[in-house]
Order: sequence, then C-alpha cells, then structure tokens
Amino acid sequence: MNQLSDRVLGMSTSATLAMAAKTRELKAEGRDIIGLSLGEPDFNIPDFIKEAAKIAIDENYSSYSPVDGYAELKHAIITKFKRDNGLTYTPGQIVVSTGAKQSLANVAAVMLNKGDEVILPCPYWVSYNDIVKLNEGVPVEVQTSIENDFKLTAAQLEAAITPKTKMIWYSSPCNPSGSVYSKEELRSLADVLQKYPNIIVVSDEIYEHINFVGEHVSMAQFDDMFDRTVTVNGVSKAFAMTGWRIGYIGGPEYIARACNKMQGQITSGANSIAQQATITALNEPPSRIKFMVDKFKTRRDLIISLLNDIPTFKNNVPEGAFYVFPDISYYFGKELRGHQIKNATDFSLYLLEEALVATVTGEAFGNPNCIRLSYAASEEQIIEAVRRIKESLK
Repeated sequence: MNQLSDRVLGMSTSATLAMAAKTRELKAEGRDIIGLSLGEPDFNIPDFIKEAAKIAIDENYSSYSPVDGYAELKHAIITKFKRDNGLTYTPGQIVVSTGAKQSLANVAAVMLNKGDEVILPCPYWVSYNDIVKLNEGVPVEVQTSIENDFKLTAAQLEAAITPKTKMIWYSSPCNPSGSVYSKEELRSLADVLQKYPNIIVVSDEIYEHINFVGEHVSMAQFDDMFDRTVTVNGVSKAFAMTGWRIGYIGGPEYIARACNKMQGQITSGANSIAQQATITALNEPPSRIKFMVDKFKTRRDLIISLLNDIPTFKNNVPEGAFYVFPDISYYFGKELRGHQIKNATDFSLYLLEEALVATVTGEAFGNPNCIRLSYAASEEQIIEAVRRIKESLK
C-alpha cells in the first residue's frame, strides 16, 4: 500500500537535479557527456575563504549555531547589504538559512495560507512553483517574451493581480534567462504595487554579483517598497560555495521572526563552519571575485556567438547569471533522427541522447518553448557542446 502524502505525490522532481543525476549516470556508463545543465560555478572556492573555514575548525566552531545565524555573520550581512545595495537592516531583520532555497521555503511557509496567489513571472527558477504549491499557495504564471528579454512589464503585473494575490517572486539577474531588471523597470513594477499595499515582494538576488551591465538594483532600495520586500541572497553562486549551503534574507522584522520560528522546528541553525567562512566572504569587497565574473562574461559572449550560428535558435543576450535560454520551438512537430519532438522536454532529451549534451527543458522554468544551457563550463567544453548540438541538428 502506498501511504505517501498527497503533498509529496503532487510535487515535481527538480528538473535541474534530475538532469544532473542522469548525466552522472551516463558518465558512469562511460558516455562522454558535456554537462550544461547544472547551475554551479566551475571555479574553486577562493583561498581566503578556505583559510577562514580552517581557522573555524581549529577554533572548535562545532556546536549548534543560533537558529537565525551567528551574530557576527548577521553583522557581516548587514554590512554587505549597506555596502552593495544601500539597504539598512537590523540584526532582527536577518535570518541565515541552509541555502537560499531554504530561505525561500521559509518565507512561503510563514506567509502563505491555502489559496493565496503568488505571481511568478515566467521563466522562473525551477523550485518557485513547487515551493508555493507545497505551502498550499497558487502559482500565477505570467508569460514574458524573449523580445522583452523575458522581463515582466507593469501592464502584465497589473493584469495578474487579483484579490487573492499575496506575493510576487522574481529573480534578478534571472535564473534561467540571465535577464537583469533596470532601476526604471523595477520602479514601474513598484508603481503598480503601490495600489496594492498588502502584496509582499520576494526579490531573489543570488546572482547579484554575476552582472555584466554594472548596476544591480534591489526592489527594497525604493523607500516605498522597503517594508514589503524580502531580499533573498547567499554565497553559492558569486563565491562558488554551492556545497556550503548558506543563504539569508533581509526583510520586515515580523517576517524574519516567523522564519526564525519555522526554521527552529525544521533544521535549526545552518552549518557552523560554513557560517564562519561566510563572514570572511561577505566582509571582502566584490572586487575579490571579479575574476570569476569577467570569465563568465567571456563565456557568455562565446556561447551566444556560437548559438547565433544555428539559425533555428532564437537567442537574446543575457545580462547576468551564467545561463542562456534560447527559444527552440522551431523543432516542435518535427522528427530528428527518428525522435519525435513535441516540446522542449523532448528536445532536451534528444540533445542528451544524440549530441551527448545535457541541458534543461524550459518547461521546468515555466516556459515551454525554450531550453536552458549553463555556461559554467570551460570554453573548450562550450565550443565542443555547441559543435555537437549543431551536428545533431543537421
């Protein structure tokens, strides 16, 4: 007898993690797979962060940490928010979690009641939809267009709001599209939200420093949005610390207190050694990681130039993160080497089987016409991956 809950039976498996697992499985079989599916920097952690972790071990940071994070780390986060974003938070407004994914899950758990609607501009990060549904909320997907760089417009936001709208979640720079909202674009959304003072904004800024246009703008920078915005960030992407699992929020104190309460019953405090290393990471200026950002920009330019040679791919130029999100709907309804391509999932699986290149279907991100390719890979791998893709489409 299957006694699993309806909750877990109704959840989707993370498409990015599923493709990564499939890639590892095929590699174990001896197949030469180029993995462009996982959103993970391929750089080593900077040495100054490693040294901080070693010191923490030697100083015996091995006890349970405070549920919402060490006081020193919260002060480092406050300093980072002020230095990089012009945002002023108090310790009571900060909660440190086991990765930004837990930060998002905490916010959903403490804010959503059954039937509450959450606006998700598409494409969105793969876990938003299921985190909302897991907490009995209703995802309201709003399709954006590649012609508009996959950004939500003020008119689209206005049209999506109903009396049941509780929150809007978005990321900038965006996973999977790499889109970056400008100050003017965010202001236009904020102007709409002024008419609806009860709507809370969740601004996912995990890719903040991997930004090729210079200025990063936080929704909370607007005075009239500060008290209704939860800013989510972490160290996994910019500092190549994915496995260290440290994320955090800055937001209204009543939400932070609730997240602390929720986390106290689930995981308690985040890893003590990783927290100590994060103090060092955040206290350093962003210039310490600029070499990674510069490399990502070089790879962005490379992969876009290569993909532009495939006339059936429709591309925009991402302004941040480390993904491209081409529209490949040209192939829908066609047959490739005996494979019927009905949708982006079919196309992504085709590339895995025939080109030996792992990508992720856009359906997982709320956009069924695209696939996501990560360029967190060497230039040699990128060149070879696109060569294989082109060859498989002949």
